[in-house]
Amino acid sequence: MGVRGEIFSNRVILPNRTYFFNVKENRMGDLYLNIVESKNRDNGGFDRQSVILFADDLQAFLGGFEESLKVLEKAVREKKHTGTTKREKENKTQDFSQRTQRNKDHKGGEKGKFRPKVKRESHEKPPDKNL
Repeated sequence: MGVRGEIFSNRVILPNRTYFFNVKENRMGDLYLNIVESKNRDNGGFDRQSVILFADDLQAFLGGFEESLKVLEKAVREKKHTGTTKREKENKTQDFSQRTQRNKDHKGGEKGKFRPKVKRESHEKPPDKNL
């Protein structure tokens, strides 16, 4: 048995997070799967979330997981036929916002501040009718 009861460990590295799949044994001899998600924080360090599944519960968990996976795969297929997803739409909106901001920055002014153009003309004040 390895460090802290580890029997097996595997990791999946993705662009914005890493998953760890650890098979462990506790002090009572019970086997369990520990799934850990780790992602970088903006200010440094990591956010970690953990799920523990005991060996006796894995079949029920896998049944629910497989059912959810089938629904997810069906939804993905339907999205491909209907067009863009919400995430794709949000990315397009963000891209447009970034281009608009770059154009504003290019024209001058402080970065990140929007200053609308003000039409400056001198106007005479209309006469007050109450006088």
